[in-house]
Amino acid sequence: MPKKVFLAGRQEFAAVYGVQPTMVTHWLARGVLNYDRAVIVSGSAYWLLSFVRDFRQMTARSKGLDQGALQRIVAEQEPGVWAASVEEVPPLVGLQEATQLFGLSSQQNLSAVVRQGRFAPADYRLSGSPLWLLDTLIEAAPAIRARSRTVMWAVDPKVEAALRQKRYAGPGSVIVPRGLAAKRALTCGK
Repeated sequence: MPKKVFLAGRQEFAAVYGVQPTMVTHWLARGVLNYDRAVIVSGSAYWLLSFVRDFRQMTARSKGLDQGALQRIVAEQEPGVWAASVEEVPPLVGLQEATQLFGLSSQQNLSAVVRQGRFAPADYRLSGSPLWLLDTLIEAAPAIRARSRTVMWAVDPKVEAALRQKRYAGPGSVIVPRGLAAKRALTCGK
């Protein structure tokens, strides 16, 4: 089984620097931060925790690092490994990808199953979102299927292959602009 790589979503990134998560959004908007050291899962960015830890040294103004927050994030993700590149991150699945992997009609249905504890336990819970290693879901599929009365929980081999080869381009594979920037982009394109 691939090893979990220590990761951080927007909330964890902010916690490491003692700022609000909106500051991470500002860093992205100003070009101080980008997605080069992040994986995109279910439309959200998850940065390598090694990059997050070292981010303060990559900016013009050094930022204070909260060692306690960093240690809590590591403890929550143990056992895990520090990675230097996103290529080391094993295939990850969020709610959007899992909906496609199992050929479900609605992400809300899957969310309900997860909330009720009838799905595989998440390998990560980052920025409030559950994430799984692809292998966790593949291994759990027979047990999930055995407990279900209505859903087949059959793994779509094409989606599995795309996720495994890191060429998945379905729902959740990109970050969709939200908020005022998205509205401006829509009005400018008309």
